[in-house]
Amino acid sequence: MKVIAINGSPRRRWNTAQLCQAALEGAAAAGAETELIHLETMKFKGCMSCYACHSKKKYDTKVCYYKDELTETLNKCIEADAIIIGTPIYYGFATGDVRAFMERLMFPIDTYEVDSEGYRPIKLDRIIPTAMIYTMNASEPFLRGNTALAMNESELRRMFGYSESYYAYDTCQFNNYDLYAANLFNAEHKYERREKQFPIDLENCRQLGARLVEKAKEAQAGTLVRERLRLPEEFLKEMHII
Repeated sequence: MKVIAINGSPRRRWNTAQLCQAALEGAAAAGAETELIHLETMKFKGCMSCYACHSKKKYDTKVCYYKDELTETLNKCIEADAIIIGTPIYYGFATGDVRAFMERLMFPIDTYEVDSEGYRPIKLDRIIPTAMIYTMNASEPFLRGNTALAMNESELRRMFGYSESYYAYDTCQFNNYDLYAANLFNAEHKYERREKQFPIDLENCRQLGARLVEKAKEAQAGTLVRERLRLPEEFLKEMHII
């Protein structure tokens, strides 16, 4: 059983990285082998729109055909039993590195196909439970209704068969707020959140990691079922498929 966590923050030792590590601790305690990968250590690009993974000659490939420093990580993810993706929120979105990584991870296992019953097939023939871990300066009300983050979970669930998300709100961004022009934030409040709330976030992520291992065991046993996406008839008509 292998669980991989992807740290999409440029900081290797702060909030996002620590929560990813906590999730891996929970997975390890549940019996999994674990690995933490930092995207910022690699030079890579997002999807190149080469469409090699959708060509008929290379259709069976499940890993991005474009080769760069991300390729090894993509192979590890497809071979893993569970995947955790951590990212801080920048202007309401995951980091650019995470977006590029997710494009390269998901597009090769997705299809532009529709079967005779109107379902959109996925190339991946097994379920790999996934989770997103988000950290942010903002408090919970500012993130409500963020469709971009909800879409991440929805697409991961469609591709990999299972996904959930954890949100760490109002995190402490600096060790010393006096060094930065940041009077938008109350430093004492941030220090207090770091002391009181962040340990709770860490423990919740440990539980998340353990939960993913259980979901992976369910997937291996065949008791975790992928939700299939049936395309609406209106969409099929609009695309001139029927």
